[in-house]
Amino acid sequence: MLKDEKIPIAEIYVPTKRRATLNPETVDRLAAAILEEGQKSAILVRHDGKRYVLVEGLHRLEACRALGEDTVLGILVQARKH
Repeated sequence: MLKDEKIPIAEIYVPTKRRATLNPETVDRLAAAILEEGQKSAILVRHDGKRYVLVEGLHRLEACRALGEDTVLGILVQARKH
């Protein structure tokens, strides 16, 4: 069973293609919601041996970063096997 855990934001790598989809307005809206209600949905990351790689949840990650958080609620998933 997958469980939520606190993941250090500084250890999360965001792939360049994913970074290109960032919408600052969405980040601002999410940051306000997280301030009011806390982070409701975990991000998804995988571990590549030396760091975490973001799979899903760019706007939640950036909202937590904008709020000055050191960690984000995340779920560690397995990398896809090709």
